[in-house]
Amino acid sequence: MVKPKNDPLSTMRHSAAHVLAAAVLKLYPKAKLGIGPAIENGFYYDFEFEKPLSKDDFPKIEKEMAKIVKSNFPFIKKTASLTEAKKLFKNQPYKQELIKDLESRGEKKVSLYQSGDFIDLCAGPHVLSTDKIGSFKLLSLAGAYWRGSEKNPMLTRIYGTAFPTKKELENHLTQLAAAEGRDHRLLGKKLDLFSFHPDAAPGDIFWHPKGYFLMKKLIEFWRQEHEKQGYGEVRTPEILKNKVWRQSGHLKSFAEKMYQVKTPDTNSWDACVKPMNCDGGIMIYQSRLRSYRDLPLRLGEIGVVHRFEASGELHGIIRPREFTQDDAHIFCRPDQVEEEIEKVINLCFYFYKAYGLELDHLELSTRPEKSIGADAVWEKAEKIMKEVLVKSRRPYQVNPGEGAFYGPKIDFHLRDSLGRTWQCSTIQLDFAQPENFNLFYIDEQGKKKRPVMIHRVIYGSLERFLGILIESCGGAFPLWLSPIQVKIIPISDKELSYSRNVFEKLRENNLRVELDDRSQTASAKIRQAQEEKIPYMVIIGQKEEKNQTINIRTREGKILGEKKLEEWARSIAPLAKMPPLC
Repeated sequence: MVKPKNDPLSTMRHSAAHVLAAAVLKLYPKAKLGIGPAIENGFYYDFEFEKPLSKDDFPKIEKEMAKIVKSNFPFIKKTASLTEAKKLFKNQPYKQELIKDLESRGEKKVSLYQSGDFIDLCAGPHVLSTDKIGSFKLLSLAGAYWRGSEKNPMLTRIYGTAFPTKKELENHLTQLAAAEGRDHRLLGKKLDLFSFHPDAAPGDIFWHPKGYFLMKKLIEFWRQEHEKQGYGEVRTPEILKNKVWRQSGHLKSFAEKMYQVKTPDTNSWDACVKPMNCDGGIMIYQSRLRSYRDLPLRLGEIGVVHRFEASGELHGIIRPREFTQDDAHIFCRPDQVEEEIEKVINLCFYFYKAYGLELDHLELSTRPEKSIGADAVWEKAEKIMKEVLVKSRRPYQVNPGEGAFYGPKIDFHLRDSLGRTWQCSTIQLDFAQPENFNLFYIDEQGKKKRPVMIHRVIYGSLERFLGILIESCGGAFPLWLSPIQVKIIPISDKELSYSRNVFEKLRENNLRVELDDRSQTASAKIRQAQEEKIPYMVIIGQKEEKNQTINIRTREGKILGEKKLEEWARSIAPLAKMPPLC
């Protein structure tokens, strides 16, 4: 059931990254090398160049890469002492830094891979030889801070992709072109959903009425379904004292992402804006004595959090600095843990079905280097998560060392209509924080027992989920979610009076309606309504007014023809209220 992380395609793409680096050094001998891993759908390599590079340079780099591939150089693994490695990379300062890191961890040797006359610091694996790399393409450039820190130099990151066959590559490039047309940042501007003002609030979102309507609909559906599941909604402060963050371990393991607050009364930096909602939920649990009968206690929160993402990490509403988490914290007895996790998994799939999204895979992330808690507790938590996943009979892959600092987690990766994958929901199993905060409940014998804490989100970040949804449907939201469901378009001013009557009738049926009474041609109004992705257009001319009917056209251009107003309104009203499956 476990899907291996180092699959053949990732291995080939990592090898392609080495070929990219080799080609760059041939063309730009003074370039400095960063790192070059395989990533989702491709690879990248980071470089420092003397002069700026542009996409116009890609053809000559690809030509050089093709020569290396054709040369059929074997990928040869070697080892070297730290002293030898330092000499080998004497003109590569970023490699020198990586070698020093290995030295500080007590390593005596380093792993190297050579292909032709190019050699790189690398643990592998790689394909047997360069001619085993299939069809490849360089895609884009981006700035990337060395090791993800704004304190370090900005490097040039070259992104590329590779597939076993030319046909697979062409299919992927076609998909990328389609995705570019669905970019949520472009659609957000076109549909008047949101805007960005980096000079005023870098990395944050300014929501316009239609965009915020979408956010409210996501929250409305969330509240409706969580109330059915027995969650109590709470709200916790956005600023907590550092003593809380210190006790939970956030100041030790997450400080680089946290905004510090200087309070006027002490004139010191003694608090932080919350990067997550967990500690507030813990405070609520601690507020009164809990019995075994109170558990499981399910506390849900639509909480605004702030994380200082580096400027190179920001990506529209999918990765802002301020975002809204649909958090929930479940405090339960040890014998309730598996059942509660299973319920959350089922709830996740219920939500995906409502929004027309499909699961690509599940991912179990295990103990990271920065973590809290005893080894035995981590082993127990990881074992429980594995057992739940096995019972679910769904394929999953293990992501070593990428768990939360307080416990292992299950991440849900969704596949959108363009075949791309996104990480949204997550379930985290936490034995550490109940210990940290001395949480307890009274069991049947009147003794104190330690509860288990499950952290979970369904949307993840509401902003991120909405960005994924915008791109997945290309801005053509399902009827129940569309800010405007029907636009009434009178052919001329003569039909305005009847059009207003139609407007009122449709509103009485709880449909969200706009009347376009501008003095423009009907064709121009129809074209704009289609660009705005309005699900239905009601066209009204003299014939419709005479017959007391309406003429329906869809945003896809399909003409449904003349209909009786009341009959049509009644037929779509149920679909306009909520997800069809609810």
